[in-house]
Order: sequence, then C-alpha cells, then structure tokens
Amino acid sequence: MKLTRGHHLAYCTNIHRGESWEEVRQALVTHALAVRDRVAPGAPFGLGLRLGAAAARDLSDRKTRVEFQRWLERENCYVFTVNGFPYGQFHGTRVKEQVYRPDWATPERLEYTNLLFDLMAELAPPGGEGSVSTLPISFKGFDWTPVEREAARRHLLECAAHIEKRSRQSGRDLHLGLEPEPLCTLETSEELIGFLSEFDDDFRRVVGMNYDCCHLAIEFEEPREALARLSAAGVRISKFHLSSALRLHPSAEALARLREFDEETYLHQVVVRPGDGGPLRRHIDLPDALLAAVEGREALSPSGGGAPDEWRVHFHVPVHAHPDLIFRDTRDHVSGVLDVLSATPDLCRHLEIETYTWGVLPAGLRQADVTDQIAAEYAWVLDEMRTRGLA
Repeated sequence: MKLTRGHHLAYCTNIHRGESWEEVRQALVTHALAVRDRVAPGAPFGLGLRLGAAAARDLSDRKTRVEFQRWLERENCYVFTVNGFPYGQFHGTRVKEQVYRPDWATPERLEYTNLLFDLMAELAPPGGEGSVSTLPISFKGFDWTPVEREAARRHLLECAAHIEKRSRQSGRDLHLGLEPEPLCTLETSEELIGFLSEFDDDFRRVVGMNYDCCHLAIEFEEPREALARLSAAGVRISKFHLSSALRLHPSAEALARLREFDEETYLHQVVVRPGDGGPLRRHIDLPDALLAAVEGREALSPSGGGAPDEWRVHFHVPVHAHPDLIFRDTRDHVSGVLDVLSATPDLCRHLEIETYTWGVLPAGLRQADVTDQIAAEYAWVLDEMRTRGLA
C-alpha cells in the first residue's frame, strides 16, 4: 500500500507455503486479497512477493506473466518488492543453514537473482522503484576458499551490471539489498559497509542493504547509530524488513520455556551480551546455546546483584504482541527505525512486514486464522507510522 509520504508497505508472502508459481498465485488469491480487504479496502494494495527459483522460472513464461499482470490490474494490486533470499523450499522441511545455498559463489545464485530483476523490470510500477532482497553473501560456517570469495565478488558485479541494464530498459529504479544476518558473511552494519567500500559508486547505486530490524537487533545494534553509520558511508537502504526478535535474561525458568522455540525448520542463531560488558558471544543455533547453559559455558541470571546477561534469538516473533511474560522482544528497534525514517523520509521507500514463523511458533502465540495474524501486524505497524506522520 502506498503511504502518505511516498513509502510503500507490504507483508512478505514468505509466510505462505508454495514453491511453484501456481502455489504462490493461489496463496495470493486466498490470503493476500483477504488481507487487502481488511487493511486497505478500495485502495491499491502493494505485494511483497517471495519467489523461489521454481516460481520465478514459472513466472518467466510470457503467457503466465501477462495473466498475472492482468490479475494485478483487476484486483487493484501491485508488486514493488521481491524476497530473493530463499532459493528453494522454505516451509515444511528442514531448512536451517541450507537457506544460504546456493550462495553468491555459485552461478545458480547469479542466474536466479538476474531472473528476478527480469521479472521486476516488468512488474514494478512504471517509473517507480523495484527492490529485491538477497542473502548476505554466504554463511560463515561454510569456510569459504579465496576462489569462492572471488567468485562471489565477480557474480555480484555481473548482477549489478544486469540490474543497471534492466533499469535503463524499463525506466524503473531497480536495486538489490544484501541482508546482513547473524553468523553470515555479512552480519553487522560495519561488515556490510566494509564489503561495499570495495566497490565503486555505480555498483553501490544498485546494490545496497536490506535492513532487517530483527537481524540488526540481535547484533545489539541501535537503529539511530546504525543508520547514521550507513548513511555516512553512502550505503543505499534498499528496503526495511519490519521484524522482531526474541530477547530474554537467561533465568532457569526462561531457558526452560525457551525450549518451546527449539524447532527443526529454521536456524535460530543466538547472540549473548554479557552483563559485565564483555564482547558478544554467538551460537549457531538455539540447541547450541541451550547446551552451553546446561554445561555452564553460559551463566544463568544472577539471583542477587549484578547485571544479567541478555540473549537475543533469531526467531521472528509477531511485531504486534509481546511473545510471553517471561520474554521480551525487539520491536523497539522497529520503532527506532521509524523514528529515523520520519526525520529522513527519503532514506528508503520500501517497507515489508516479515514474520514468516507462524507455522512453528509455540501454540500459545499462534492464531488460528492467518488473515487475523497478518492484519494485526499491519495494525501495529500502521499505528506506529501514523504517530510519526508516515501514514
């Protein structure tokens, strides 16, 4: 949906299962239109598509694409952004670290991302912007070789040239956002800045950052400081993901309840900030952090004096509600980002609500109807934006 100061807001359809275009299309018909009727009746409704490689190939068929464009016109919908992070299956199977494959060292990642921009050159609003988000190069646990690092750099340069070409041909401002994530090649704003500094201005005009509020909050970054740092470095903010992480002090009760969030589909990295002010500690997945607590490598919160450690967990929890009386969340990071955007509205035009974990949330946090869930997310975000004059 288009907001009062020229921003566009959508929810990411990665919440819905579907790898083929027909499955994606059916999710739009069944769910996206129901959400539209709840949150933006009668108004143009922006879509944030998640297109895996199979769906993107299906949609590259001209007849299929024309049918979709006619559907968009008929239903008063438009596409302004695509989630191009997960290449393959994203629901109903063990994803974990496989979500980072194929990474940017592979030709498959380049071909897939180029295809997404071929589609966006036709689907994004004429004369407007079209954004695609992608993984933060690779996963640190893959132990890359220098050959793979050079291949990733070469592929990104080729992708940037393709984006520039498609932008000129289509008259649309197309751009790619690298999405820092804990324990990936790029996991902090500083690592992203360092990486992009190796490229020229032409590259950085079309390749910037997908700023995921959940991911940056897990790294204990403050939005005002992070965004000032990124702006000073000339990093383009391609899109904001409005998302929230789980946070807690590791008491025995909290850790016992935290086991309810240990599930087999997604990777749930944990970053720990020691109460004594020491360096951050990182765990690849939630079971590793819980085992460290059992073995005494991570301390429980002190019962007496002293500042407790704080854990932040890569588990996207709803932005519209606190997850539990024992736990807290990081939606204050979302609010902080909106504070900055209110003061500098040209910083970024694309915003996407990205809570994709409904199917694996503990039962107490799960609502029965997906439309109710997404509508509640919109209600919270729009209320936050209205108080800042952004909607």
